[in-house]
Amino acid sequence: MLFLALAAAAGPVQAQSWEAQLLMLHNRERAVWSVAPLAWDPGLSGSADQWAQALAVSDRWGHSPRNQRSGQGENLWMGTANAFPVTAMVGSWIGERRWFRSGIFPAVSRTGRWNDVGHYTQIIARTTTRVGCAIRSNRRWTYLVCRYSPQANVDGRAIP
Repeated sequence: MLFLALAAAAGPVQAQSWEAQLLMLHNRERAVWSVAPLAWDPGLSGSADQWAQALAVSDRWGHSPRNQRSGQGENLWMGTANAFPVTAMVGSWIGERRWFRSGIFPAVSRTGRWNDVGHYTQIIARTTTRVGCAIRSNRRWTYLVCRYSPQANVDGRAIP
């Protein structure tokens, strides 16, 4: 009874920000592999936002040039504008787990194609310590861009 009274007195619970949800989803998946949690990095978030904005303005799709993200990994997601929650966006990357097998990159996919698990391996890589993301939309599409540091998916590196 006292717990209910304290909870009611505290007022309504604020919904988690999309950034907090995104970080929680990443770190929950990393915990499955006993990998240390990621920290949110505002600098990575800012660079991700620049690319997400560029995609939204140009109405195109694709990774940023490597020279614009030296030492950073990048995960991209695109879907119908304002139609998907962050859980679905990141969930699509986490869903690649079904094809993942631990190993030395690039031999980390049950399909034989590392790009079938590339988003997932970036999320769970032991060497990655920071993440920053941005979401931008235009009239047709919503874009999620996440940047990771240090990047994963490097030949010869164990995942996870």
